[in-house]
Amino acid sequence: MSAIENKKLLERVFEQMAAGNAGALSAAMADEFRWVFPGSWSWSGTWGPKDVVLEHLLRPLMAQFTEYRVAADFVIAADDRVVVQARGYGDTIRGDRYHQTYCFIFRVTDGQLTEVVEHCDTALVERVLETIAP
Repeated sequence: MSAIENKKLLERVFEQMAAGNAGALSAAMADEFRWVFPGSWSWSGTWGPKDVVLEHLLRPLMAQFTEYRVAADFVIAADDRVVVQARGYGDTIRGDRYHQTYCFIFRVTDGQLTEVVEHCDTALVERVLETIAP
C-alpha cells in the first residue's frame, strides 16, 4: 500500500474510535501486531503479538475507564509509517479525569497495522492508572 492509503486507513480507524467504536483499532491489527512503550517508566516495554496486546494490555487498560474516546488531531504518513497525534478523553472507575495527548507511530504492512510506538504523558498515566507491565 502507498503512504496515502496507509494514512487513510489510520484516519478511518481514528474516526471510528472518536465515534465510540473502540474495536476499530483491533480490527486493523495484523496477528503479529506489537505495541511498544519506549523509555524507562513503569509501562515501558513491548506487548505482542495481537492476542497478547488485546488480552494483557488493552482489556486491562480499558477496564480502568467508565468511558473513553480518542480522536486524531492530525495524521501524516511516509512509506509504511503513519504518525498520529491524538487526544484521549475519559474518566476512570476511580473518578479521575483522563485527558491524554498521544503521538502514535504506526507501521502498516499490506493494509494491516503491525506495530505502534506510543508516546504520551507518562506522569498522567503513573498518577491516574494502575500499572500494566509487559
